[in-house]
Amino acid sequence: MAEFRFLHAADIHLDSPMRGLEADPDAPVRRLREASRAAFRNLITTAIEEKAAFLLIAGDLYDGDWQDYRTGLFLIEQVGRLAEAGIPLIMVAGNHDAASVITRHLRLPERVSVLPHDRCGRVELDEYGVAIHGQSFATRAVTQDLSRNYADPVPGLFNIGLLHTALNGRPGHDTYAPTTAAALIAKGYDYWALGHVHARETVCRDPWIVFPGNLQGRHIRESGPKGASLVTVRDGRVATVAHRPLDVLRWCPLSVSLAGETDFDGAMARIGQALLELRREAEDRPVAARVRLFGATPLHGELLGDGERVRQAVIAESRQCGADDTIWIEAVVVDTLAPADLATLFERPDVIGRLGAVLDELIREQGADLLGEYPERLRQRMSGIELAAEHPLREGGVALLQKARDLVLARLAGEV
Repeated sequence: MAEFRFLHAADIHLDSPMRGLEADPDAPVRRLREASRAAFRNLITTAIEEKAAFLLIAGDLYDGDWQDYRTGLFLIEQVGRLAEAGIPLIMVAGNHDAASVITRHLRLPERVSVLPHDRCGRVELDEYGVAIHGQSFATRAVTQDLSRNYADPVPGLFNIGLLHTALNGRPGHDTYAPTTAAALIAKGYDYWALGHVHARETVCRDPWIVFPGNLQGRHIRESGPKGASLVTVRDGRVATVAHRPLDVLRWCPLSVSLAGETDFDGAMARIGQALLELRREAEDRPVAARVRLFGATPLHGELLGDGERVRQAVIAESRQCGADDTIWIEAVVVDTLAPADLATLFERPDVIGRLGAVLDELIREQGADLLGEYPERLRQRMSGIELAAEHPLREGGVALLQKARDLVLARLAGEV
């Protein structure tokens, strides 16, 4: 069996709507919304340049039903490039592009195979001695183990299982098509090309069971390099599995310590240096950054009490890193501490100590019920908008009161 290479991708979410971006006038809305297409172009280009034997997509090529035919026309244009290069594309549908979800269709070029949703299908590529097994999702929520229906490996061929699954569960992902690594190993295939989980993960190396992660991050929880896996097969065995970054915009959480900093401009200088380093790490891609400020600093009250000034100052630092859209500040989270421990403030015999005790009592008595059902009702109306984990609507009444207490005490302690 000759040496060959193939690309394994998943979770492209083509033309994902990226809701809620208009809420931030600084957001690079067009670039964010076009990112999934640009990353898919990179995938096709990489397959051609690497002379891949074939390309696999393990589900969720689409984010849902097409809003119009432009999504389909873009796909035809790009996979047509693969066809011209003689590279087959084999894919399965996942929960976002299940047979029951997609209502619009266009005829796909030759050598593009979508494996069936009512049974396990198989594509054999004789020139490479490969058999690819897989089954698409019939509906959005598939709760049975599809891998049980997969056929035995074809003797003498390199067998690949193409499957959209969360295995036995992964944080942040519905447990669709549940199965286990042990069950996949028992099938006797040489490589399992998985999709659905957006974080890159090598589950097993004998045989290789791989989640390549999604092709392009869409929010801060999908941070870091995103792309596809380039797999080299030599003498009938997997020789290497290499990640190929294909994203065109990178989501990056950034924590900056302001410990001991006494000057606001000095704090901003620290942030600016960290942003420059972040851009270098992203290999000069545009960056969407969530900046978290932490550490004990005399600036704590000032930072906590004037959030808009802090945000605009951080944005100003980002503008010094390049053009306006080089770094987008998605959020700024102030998580600093007052230099003096709060317990010390509570022990003071003056008004600050007494006020601290009153606020603590209020938190204990009213904190849990302060917001009532309001956060949940509001979150339902804001569907599709990603809130910071530290946002008061996520943290609840206790956290909101604690932030208010810290702000009041930090301001008073700094002025007394």
